[in-house]
Amino acid sequence: MYKKPFRTISLAACLAVSLGFAGTAGAQEDKPTLQAVTDPSFVPFEMMDQDSGEMVGFDMDILAEVAKRAGFDYKLRTMDFNGIIPALQTGNADVAIAGITITEEREQIVDFTDPYYDSGLRILRNAGDESITELSDLEGKKVGVKIGSTSYDFLKQELSDSADVTPYPGSSDMYMALLGGNVDAVFYDAPNVAYFARTKGGDKVETVGPLYQGQQYGLAFVDGSEWVDDANEALASMREDGTYAEIYEKWFGEAPPTQ
Repeated sequence: MYKKPFRTISLAACLAVSLGFAGTAGAQEDKPTLQAVTDPSFVPFEMMDQDSGEMVGFDMDILAEVAKRAGFDYKLRTMDFNGIIPALQTGNADVAIAGITITEEREQIVDFTDPYYDSGLRILRNAGDESITELSDLEGKKVGVKIGSTSYDFLKQELSDSADVTPYPGSSDMYMALLGGNVDAVFYDAPNVAYFARTKGGDKVETVGPLYQGQQYGLAFVDGSEWVDDANEALASMREDGTYAEIYEKWFGEAPPTQ
């Protein structure tokens, strides 16, 4: 006498579970996938892991956490840095992260999140080259910079044509130019030159001088993107719960500066 009610309840329960799974699947299908781009050579912010073939780095961890909290998936591809802003302009990408400095000029054509990293520009010279200690010493020198970077614009503004500035497509190219004697110095983002100096540069190169042109990095979205506010909320919550500090310490070996 109890079999019929038991079967009725079971069928109802099964129906509810089925509907529940259907709802979950629908929610996952509805989660948008953004086209994300990065530069593969800005260590330790983004670089290719030779073992896994995947992009890793500080920026990669930041993007993954922001996407999870903001509510979007993403498909990542790499390109030269100078192609990133144009990719956003033309709609070939939805979001970019690559140590992109927030500037007034760039803000006119893309939407930036709140800053997630404070940086600046630094000189990298051959070890022991006392002829280069500050920016003015680059006059008459051959200087390597990265195409499309703020370091190129800054040098042209500060030194005009008094320095022989050579733009390179990738950061590794300009570092090899320095080691090979094709340039006298490199002028680029401070965390990147510092990382190279203490890793592949060994005792052959060193950073010198103060930090020039204080800069801040932001995630860049297509102009008018609906995701900027959500990304800002994600960044704020990451700082509040300590996740940002954990990611920072993982890649830089120290706690982030107190704001």
